[in-house]
Amino acid sequence: MLNLTPIPAFNDNYIWAICHPEAPDSGVIIVDPGSADCVQQWLQENSRKLAAILITHHHEDHTGGVTELQQQNDYCPVYGPSNSPFEGITQPLTEGDLICLLDTAFEVKAVPGHTLDHISYYAPSAGLLLCGDTLFMAGCGRLFEGTAEQMQAAMDYFASLPDDTRVCAAHEYTLSNLAFAHAVEPENQDIRVMTEKCRSMREQDLPTLPSRIGLEKAINPFMRTRETSVIHTVYGHSGEHPDSPAQTLALLREWKNSF
Repeated sequence: MLNLTPIPAFNDNYIWAICHPEAPDSGVIIVDPGSADCVQQWLQENSRKLAAILITHHHEDHTGGVTELQQQNDYCPVYGPSNSPFEGITQPLTEGDLICLLDTAFEVKAVPGHTLDHISYYAPSAGLLLCGDTLFMAGCGRLFEGTAEQMQAAMDYFASLPDDTRVCAAHEYTLSNLAFAHAVEPENQDIRVMTEKCRSMREQDLPTLPSRIGLEKAINPFMRTRETSVIHTVYGHSGEHPDSPAQTLALLREWKNSF
């Protein structure tokens, strides 16, 4: 199984470092490097070489360190969405593409919603999902460019993955997301348990990620838009009765934006 390390950056970003635990010479995959300095420091401290950069979408806090990292690491390949405004991608990808890195196949899926160029990377053999700002523990990304229908399609895709898939989101938003999830489903015991667990982890300055798909299906309101309890609370809060999962998600997201 591939090793995962969340490298903290800025206030709440995680830049994921992925490597083989038994093969230090095989290099490291870096995901969404908004900052070059913290990545270079991690590479030096762990005596690792940068093999490739994966980009999920164009936002600066996910791409700002790419150019510097390339210059310092023999211009390693940069994989990312073909329709991205970010111009530093050397290996453009579209839905359905398959890339092989560290002897591991990653399936590329278009998951617009947060941005129109957003993609995810899923490695079945490693049980690993790199989802950027689309899926968070107990939450989802803001709809800056896409639609609720697109985000709902992304949630449905994520829900179709095996329950033990590790979910590598790009931000430490867990406690605020769980507070909102509790407001949506106050009787959900899984949310209560995870809130206490994650609060303890953050008090020790530990990351709450990665999550798991099975856990998200139990606690994440944006993956539970077909649940009667979620629909009922959304109706009570908004006064609108959603007629589809996407509308439930839209109302949830609007509520969360000002929560």
